[in-house]
Amino acid sequence: MIIATSIVLIVTSMLMVLLVLLHKGKGGGLSDLFGGGISSSLGGSSVVERNLDRLTVATGVIWFVAIIVLGLLTKAKGSG
Repeated sequence: MIIATSIVLIVTSMLMVLLVLLHKGKGGGLSDLFGGGISSSLGGSSVVERNLDRLTVATGVIWFVAIIVLGLLTKAKGSG
């Protein structure tokens, strides 16, 4: 269980780095390569940016939960 949680943590960590790099900064980001430069006049940001935001938040939540679970498993293994 610890190994599986560690693998999830490693994969989500790498995915978080990739997703953060894809976000648009002040001068534009790598997301422009995938259609992020075409802005919607309604929301102020494109569909790509909103979906990228949602994916980043979801990955962050999974990453956070994996850290908590790994900490609990490690603590339980050490005391047992």
